[in-house]
Amino acid sequence: MSRNWRSCVWINSRKSAAHPLTRSKCEFLEEIQRAVESRLSPVSREITDSRVKTREELDALYRKIITYILLRSGMGSPADVNTVQEATAALQSVFPQTELGAFVVLLKRDKEQQLTELSMIVTGIRLFNKASKKGEEETDLRELSTAHQPTDIKSTVCAVLRSAKLPAVLNEALPVISKSIEKELSVSQSLAWKYTAVLEKLTESDHQPGECDVPTLLLRQAVYNVRQHEAFLKMLLADARLCVKHIEFLQTELSSQIKLLKETVQSKTAVPTAKVFPLFKALSKLSSGLQDEAELLKILSHIVHDLRPFLASQAKIFSEASLDGLLEKSEVKTDEQRKTESSDERIVPAEMKTQEWLLPETTASFNELSLQYDGICGYTLVNRDGLLLPGNPHIGVLKHKEKLYVFSSKEAALKFASSPDNFIAEVAEKAKLSPELIQLLKLHQQFSCVSPYSEMQPGESLLVKPITKCDSSTQTDIHPVETNIVKSYEWNEWELRRKAIKLADLLTKMTHSAQTDLSHMRRENITQTWLPKDAACQSKRDGESNVPKPQIYLAGLRGQRDGRMAKTNLTRSVDE
Repeated sequence: MSRNWRSCVWINSRKSAAHPLTRSKCEFLEEIQRAVESRLSPVSREITDSRVKTREELDALYRKIITYILLRSGMGSPADVNTVQEATAALQSVFPQTELGAFVVLLKRDKEQQLTELSMIVTGIRLFNKASKKGEEETDLRELSTAHQPTDIKSTVCAVLRSAKLPAVLNEALPVISKSIEKELSVSQSLAWKYTAVLEKLTESDHQPGECDVPTLLLRQAVYNVRQHEAFLKMLLADARLCVKHIEFLQTELSSQIKLLKETVQSKTAVPTAKVFPLFKALSKLSSGLQDEAELLKILSHIVHDLRPFLASQAKIFSEASLDGLLEKSEVKTDEQRKTESSDERIVPAEMKTQEWLLPETTASFNELSLQYDGICGYTLVNRDGLLLPGNPHIGVLKHKEKLYVFSSKEAALKFASSPDNFIAEVAEKAKLSPELIQLLKLHQQFSCVSPYSEMQPGESLLVKPITKCDSSTQTDIHPVETNIVKSYEWNEWELRRKAIKLADLLTKMTHSAQTDLSHMRRENITQTWLPKDAACQSKRDGESNVPKPQIYLAGLRGQRDGRMAKTNLTRSVDE
């Protein structure tokens, strides 16, 4: 089962459509297993950490093991007396109370492993006993329970998870869950078809702007959101059907395993454990698989239940009465009706030889082609102000730059094919104005910074910063400047102090020499010293300088009306 299970988280906004965060089925199963282990860990810890000394403590430990087995198997409640008696009898047949002494001295890891094996064996024995009570060669799993069939999807799943007779309750729950999702899908599709009919009417060329007071923008956003709701429900319905197939497979395997056990045991009073225990474990694993599928059904039911308020919020924006008033006498067409009406139109490749067309008669696996815009007509989206109409592949599929496009009519196909690059760019511009179209029409190739839902990780943002990579290199000379390495240079202040102390200590030492008869006249030893000398240096010198003091005399400023001013420079030199 390679299909992804999707968990939907809705964002209630007019500007951005709701979107789901996808999670794989394996992740859901791992989360279920973690929840089970978390629920069982206190009981398991009490068993593995117990240090029993008395008979009463041994009895209490045995009862805890029975409780642990019932909780792990999910078949009945530890508070039910009959269930406890049944589990006790099964456990005593493979693990009598006299073996508790050997169990207590085991390591904790070995205790946990033995508890798991005992749970699987006891669960397999109980399932086999329930099937054997029917006395039939092939057990009918639908007869293992007489529970009534609830009508609500959530109560149905809860009944499945509470029941100890899981296969039969699952058989009753599956039709209820599928019908509930189909009902939700039918309501969503009906609403989408009405919105499409109204928007189609408002975007016609002969429509007068004053005839309708409803904003086209608001109606267009409603269409986008309802189409997204429809797409999510289709995903959930497909997942539910896959779950049904897997449950049917597990039930078939369960019946075969029970039949094999009956043939192995038959009327024998004793059967080798090496032969029968693996069969009981396999039976337990199949039962655990059915429980996992029941949990997955519960997750689906919660998602469907969380999507229900969406339709209620749509009804607040456009009530049914207001929609009927906008429609007036307009015909509400389903997607299938639109495709049927345009099925007679066919593209003749000879009409436009510059483009490549794919037709049903000449293309293998025609119905499995991967279509752009999720099968929506790109020409109508651009030409009719964002109207979403499903394309009809039987008209002809345009192949442009290794991508496939479908259209709602032959006219739309020919006009789109006349300049496909322009229309593709226009669709991208429409998506920029309505970002919800990026996910709805799967435009991730045109918007590389947006991650598809199927590739998103839990907790990851919708917008992912694109990673740009390039190769670059730099090279520098080893020594751009001529080397001048002073080996005696020392940067460490403490090392300099150590050397200074060592030199100062040498002043207090004397040089001694000695000569023996053997070394006489063989070598001359010379020592030379330098006496201290007087030295002086000057680091400062006084100096001065002077500049002339400027003196200027202006004559003729007062006493004359028409006289001219005379300027005389009286500045004297510094040397004077």
